[in-house]
Amino acid sequence: MSLAGTLDIQHLSKSYPVKNGDLSVLEDVTLTIAPGEFVSIVGSSGCGKSTLLRLIVGLEEDYQGQVLLDGQRIVGTSLRRGIVFQEHRLFPWLTVEHNIQLGLLNADLTPGQKRQAVREHIVLVGLEGFEKSYPHQLSGGMAQRVAIARALVSKPEILLLDEPFGALDALTRAYLQQELHRIWQAEGITMILVTHDVEEAIYLGDKVVVMEPRPGRIRRIVPVDLAHPRERAATAFAEVKQEVLKEFSGDSASLAEPPLRADAIDLEQIRQWQFAI
Repeated sequence: MSLAGTLDIQHLSKSYPVKNGDLSVLEDVTLTIAPGEFVSIVGSSGCGKSTLLRLIVGLEEDYQGQVLLDGQRIVGTSLRRGIVFQEHRLFPWLTVEHNIQLGLLNADLTPGQKRQAVREHIVLVGLEGFEKSYPHQLSGGMAQRVAIARALVSKPEILLLDEPFGALDALTRAYLQQELHRIWQAEGITMILVTHDVEEAIYLGDKVVVMEPRPGRIRRIVPVDLAHPRERAATAFAEVKQEVLKEFSGDSASLAEPPLRADAIDLEQIRQWQFAI
């Protein structure tokens, strides 16, 4: 019996038409993610990680199998599911607070409630004092925190993250990993992270889903039974890392895969979207 907020992916397959037939991207993927769980997904190039996120968020509906939230098939985008891309996708002519407020464009809230929600999420991501700043006045890490706040401000049940820190330097990346963990604990929502960084996957995840490519299938699910805060230098952490890495020992493909990218968008397109961006 699924609990409220449970995400069930059942025998999911996805293909795209190509010149000589169909290209299979995902094949028979079955995965259950419990409410409030943090799940990391890693895999080599071509394993369909980003395609899987597109199906969960509702950007595509032409597939075989089931993608269910609370037992209901996901159809189209929704404020119940937020997404963060590698690029922050902030509008350069809007301030921090107005970029975050875009996540509430389709929310059934009064103007006052929207302003309050924006204030709360500026505090959540630690950007007090930068409310009136523009994207060009922010560091890369700060801009990505704005993107996370924008995705969370509508209170989604699930937050999808596709390489959100991939373009950042190592120190900023490590700091934001800590911040994302803090936010996950504070908000108590489900988070699904796609990454090619095995350490990042283990540091954040309750479990690591290892995928294999062409077509994308789940090779193994590695539980991460480590208490928080996690120490990367700890023996137990290294043991889990080895468990994940050995799944790639026979792969000729790189573990890295280009992240899901949002196409160029304008405000009118955003008005039609129904998920937290």
